[in-house]
Amino acid sequence: HVQLVESGGDSVQAGRSLRLSCSAPGYTYSTYCLAWFRQAPGKEHQGVAVIFNDDKRTTSYADFVKGRFTISREHSKNTVYLQMASLRPEDTAVYYCAAGGSPLDYWGQGTQVTVS
Repeated sequence: HVQLVESGGDSVQAGRSLRLSCSAPGYTYSTYCLAWFRQAPGKEHQGVAVIFNDDKRTTSYADFVKGRFTISREHSKNTVYLQMASLRPEDTAVYYCAAGGSPLDYWGQGTQVTVS
């Protein structure tokens, strides 16, 4: 059963921007953290960004997206976003959102991002 639903994936040119969204019911949105992962064909699953459900909405990013990607939350919509800028071909992957603590119990089906 899929609790999180990603959207916003598309095919774009290198250097362009794209915003991914992940909608979740309250019981998943209110968990310890929300995160974005990605997996490209033939490559391992990679963590991309995390936002914690604390008062500061603490974030953490993989080195390969720092300065380019921004994770954020919009409480009124139970949604987490991944704003991606300066996209590169190596960013091509299926992007997944996840929620939970340890482990991340809830996952979406993924949304395809293709950069060429």
